[in-house]
Amino acid sequence: MAFARELARRGQNLVLVARSAEPLHAFASELRQSNPVAVIAIPLDLSVPGAGQILAEQLASGSVPIELLVNNAGFGLRGEFRELSVSRQLEMLRLNNEAIVELTYNLLPGMLERKEKGIINISSTAGFQPIPFASIYSATKAFLTTFSLALEQELRPSGVTVVTVCPGRIRKQPENGAEQSTVGRLAGVYQSPEEVVDRSLRALTNGGGLIVPGALNKFSVFAQRLIPRKVVPRLVAKMSKV
Repeated sequence: MAFARELARRGQNLVLVARSAEPLHAFASELRQSNPVAVIAIPLDLSVPGAGQILAEQLASGSVPIELLVNNAGFGLRGEFRELSVSRQLEMLRLNNEAIVELTYNLLPGMLERKEKGIINISSTAGFQPIPFASIYSATKAFLTTFSLALEQELRPSGVTVVTVCPGRIRKQPENGAEQSTVGRLAGVYQSPEEVVDRSLRALTNGGGLIVPGALNKFSVFAQRLIPRKVVPRLVAKMSKV
């Protein structure tokens, strides 16, 4: 929602996609009322097999051009791999990875025809290490990060800017609108959605690349390079056991 609000504020027309139709249309209406932009709302469950291609075909049939693709859909599960529902874990794989690959592949040809084009992939710091008790989630984010960084180099000659965003914990906005306070050792760990959006759009303007918001998140990613890879899962398991 933070991406949509900021892009609408900047005068960008939007295509919003979400599974739940009622809140989706309500949000689209809110954006239209507060900004002079066109907003198309498409209710669609992107975790359904083939959903990415279905969406791309709907956009093509409606002659809706896409200049900026923000792949922000995803969810995570915590728990032991053997105890979690395998169908739910496969749903996570489809949403976090398969839908993004399908959308990117199917929308790229049209994007290449336009002067300004970009892709923002929202990954996570979870993708920089194996995370026991979130094994599939961290694996999906590892895939997304490596896919996105490789794609950035492939598409550079064609003028497509790719931003790979790996935030840590996101500070939630309470329903009453008051900003959640983060103090002490947590102040550098949590970022607001607005901070992540601002960093992402600045990176888009500056040519793309990898973004890790938050000083402590950057330090954590760097520090892992100094620890033997086989040791990292043991350390993470002690901190993340449910």
